[in-house]
Amino acid sequence: MAKTATKKQTLGFQAEVKQLLHLMIHSLYSNKEIVLRELISNASDASDKLRFAALSNNDLYAGDSDLKIRIAFDKAARTLTISDNGIGMSRQEVIDNIGTIAKSGTKEFFNALTGDQAKDAHLIGQFGVGFYSSFIIADKVTLTTLRAGETEAVTWESAGEGDFTIAPADKTTRGTDIVLHLREGEDEFLNDWKLKSIIRKYSDHITIPIVMKKSEWKDGEQVPTDEDETVNQASALWAKSKSDITEEEYQAFYQHVSHDFEPPLSWTHNRVEGNQEYISLLYIPAKAPFDIYERERSHGIKLYVKRIFIMEDTEKLMPQYLRFVRGVIDSADLPLNVSREILQSSKDIDTIRAASVKKVLGLLEEMAEQKPEQYQAFWNEFGRVLKEGPVEDASNRERIAGLLRFASTHTDTSVQSVSFKDYIGRMKEAQQAIYYITADTLAAAKNSPQLEVFKKKGIEVLLMTDRVDEWALSFLHEFDGTPLQSVAKGAVDLGKLQDEAEKKAEEEAAEAFKPVLAKLKEALKD
Repeated sequence: MAKTATKKQTLGFQAEVKQLLHLMIHSLYSNKEIVLRELISNASDASDKLRFAALSNNDLYAGDSDLKIRIAFDKAARTLTISDNGIGMSRQEVIDNIGTIAKSGTKEFFNALTGDQAKDAHLIGQFGVGFYSSFIIADKVTLTTLRAGETEAVTWESAGEGDFTIAPADKTTRGTDIVLHLREGEDEFLNDWKLKSIIRKYSDHITIPIVMKKSEWKDGEQVPTDEDETVNQASALWAKSKSDITEEEYQAFYQHVSHDFEPPLSWTHNRVEGNQEYISLLYIPAKAPFDIYERERSHGIKLYVKRIFIMEDTEKLMPQYLRFVRGVIDSADLPLNVSREILQSSKDIDTIRAASVKKVLGLLEEMAEQKPEQYQAFWNEFGRVLKEGPVEDASNRERIAGLLRFASTHTDTSVQSVSFKDYIGRMKEAQQAIYYITADTLAAAKNSPQLEVFKKKGIEVLLMTDRVDEWALSFLHEFDGTPLQSVAKGAVDLGKLQDEAEKKAEEEAAEAFKPVLAKLKEALKD
């Protein structure tokens, strides 16, 4: 019997958890369906982790490699149970994962709240606090778990107030059981049809089968039978032919992999065959995540090998300047025991990454050309991140430059909507450079004295006021053969754009300055 000698303990929640629990119970009750979505997502993650761990230690399966998630309800006891036979948790992992939350994530979560219950409820998944949503519909939660390869099971229980208990358990099978003791009025979660419809709505494309008992009508109500049925499709959406996937299915899968409640802006789905075989399904979100400007943040591409989840957040799959991209890449060629170390030196991964970057850039180019309003919406969210591209990606520098947008004296607004191509199309006949000015603010740029001569002659100047601009421009010296020139650094030679009077005045000024320059040189000698 899997049991531990450790006695029952009562422990207090971390302060941030108390605050979060209060919020869950009293504020985020408008979309209760997310509870099931989040707990199923956690169960799916636990199954993925076991699959990956079992690649190097098959004994962890202990004869049970048929991974599944089971949903059951008991009307008499008023309980809803979510069970999985995934990796499970040790006693310390339960305390670490459920008793505390990473403070940075909690702070950002509270800062991101809008006051709109529907929107705020959807933030739960993005910030990794999905388990606590249980208390939206339950006044007590009991979690019992046994980690794969271990013999000591543990039960965690809380009423969602200031503390929780943790005690030995008699569970003999690997995985986790979560029992929600439902609040009064939450009878919809004791309804077979309602539960199955929620699963199909939010979790249809989870690759682990979600199982419930079949039901039949008896005495005027639906009652469960002894026969199991798989409620979700339990198949890899990305492995299907594009013609067999609806737009709604693409959007639902995006929401599953991204924990984003809004539909994506666009996506690209590709199957590559030949020297290498892999499938990629990559999405451009509509809104930036809260931590988009943290360059060390997690990436959003999940790596699979032959439909088996391997890892997430590897920087080898997508460069930093495309860190907003979400989706999956499934390779048929990588070894199943691939590690982060192997990825660092894998030519296959390098090839997949290069091709995926080109697909994303192509998607953005198509959007910019055919749907300029949609591209402007993208730029408003992710433009500053994309500006890191010319620094990081020399091989695609010209393509990235074509996607950049800036404010300009031509449009005279703060909106960054002018491309280098737009600028070149408006250049004066004798103009030989793309002129720009960098400044800390738009007002400082627009009121710079260096702009006077350009305003006088009607020459457009790009206004660059993002902190990343100067860094990017130090790597970007021309576009399509036309040099970029700052109007604020050194003398600007307007060439044929100057009339004779201006040239003469400039020569006279230079001549008048010669004695001063000579004295300075003499002084420096000393």
